[in-house]
Amino acid sequence: MSALTSERNTTQLRGETRVEPLAAAVKVWKGGILMRNAAGFVTKAATAAGCIGIGRAEATADNGAGLAGAVSVEYRAGVFGFANSGGPDAIARADIGKLCYIVDDQTVAKTNGTATRSPAGIVDSIDAGTVWARLDEAVTRGAV
Repeated sequence: MSALTSERNTTQLRGETRVEPLAAAVKVWKGGILMRNAAGFVTKAATAAGCIGIGRAEATADNGAGLAGAVSVEYRAGVFGFANSGGPDAIARADIGKLCYIVDDQTVAKTNGTATRSPAGIVDSIDAGTVWARLDEAVTRGAV
């Protein structure tokens, strides 16, 4: 395709929510952390390498009996509050602005668990045991 020689009506995605196909044999719960797997499908967050956090599920979606892509899920990127991991993996105020990692679909941790966890997002704030994490695939990929 050649460069523009006149005005162009460039299309735009609007809004903060997206709808994407789920991986095979997975059920995600509304409010849970979602991640993209190595094959490009959305799945519930869990300890696994090679994935990346993308956002929070806006609805429960069940593809437990389906093939990859048979069911889609609506999700939103943004800053959300999740449970803090414990012990040496607990996220502290000093970790604000750093990557956090997926433990499960409601918990984030300070480290990648010796390369067993995928990045969830960026720590935005922390208070009373809640980790506020910015889940946005493009931002997280840029920070990795």
